[in-house]
Amino acid sequence: MDVRPDIQLQAMIKAMIDVVLPAVDPEHKMAQEQARLVIGTLQMIYKRLPIAYRYDRDELDRYVKLSRELIAQVNPNAGGAAMTQLKALVEQGADVLERARAEPAELETAIFDLRATVGELIKAVHAKGGEAALASVRKLVLSASKEEQDRERALVVNMGFESDPACIPPPIETLLPRI
Repeated sequence: MDVRPDIQLQAMIKAMIDVVLPAVDPEHKMAQEQARLVIGTLQMIYKRLPIAYRYDRDELDRYVKLSRELIAQVNPNAGGAAMTQLKALVEQGADVLERARAEPAELETAIFDLRATVGELIKAVHAKGGEAALASVRKLVLSASKEEQDRERALVVNMGFESDPACIPPPIETLLPRI
């Protein structure tokens, strides 16, 4: 299962359109309306997902600019404690904006490119490498695969696939590094 939100949204939309909506009693107008509302909302989220990061970055940029203009033009005494707080927050916002340069699509492309090339390297080592190289690659790949599996299980834990409560992975937030 792919846990990327765009693929999950497409699957949910398809399930709603192909399975759920046809199963809803046509005489139950409220249920029909709510099912269509869910489909429409999911379609809107799917459409906006690719630009959400840019949208938020743009909003932060606009607030940083507005804040700097306000700091430059408003008398500090008139601004009081809010001015002091704004001066601190505008620099934090500018720092976040500076660090938020890569587009999500660039990040995803880099992941996909590296994933594919790692796969090609594994095939090449399997075909041409010796036993020592193959053992080394196997150890690295199995370790990386375990980490990836742990992350993905934690990401979908709320879907209820884990049947043994003792095996429930830790929250995904605890497995991701702080940026």
